[in-house]
Amino acid sequence: MVEKRDKWLNPAGASGDELNRRTLTNLYNARPSWLAEAHRNLDGAVFAAYGWPATLADAEVLERLLTLNQQRAARANTRAIAQDPAD
Repeated sequence: MVEKRDKWLNPAGASGDELNRRTLTNLYNARPSWLAEAHRNLDGAVFAAYGWPATLADAEVLERLLTLNQQRAARANTRAIAQDPAD
C-alpha cells in the first residue's frame, strides 16, 4: 500500500507542477481502485472487531459508537467515584 501511495504521489518523470498537484487530498479525491479496496478491507476488519454486520449504514455505525462511548464513560466515572479518596 505504501508503495502504491508513493508511486501515486511521486510518479516517475512527473513535472514540478504535476508533483505539486499530487497531494494526499487529491489522492483521496481521485479514489483509485486500490485505495477503495484497501478502505473496504479496513472497514470490514473494523466491523469484525466490533462484532457488527458489515452492512450497517453510516448513521447506525455512529449511533453504535456513541452508545459504546457513553457506556465506557459511565464505567470510567463509576471507577473514579469508587476510588475517590475524599469518601
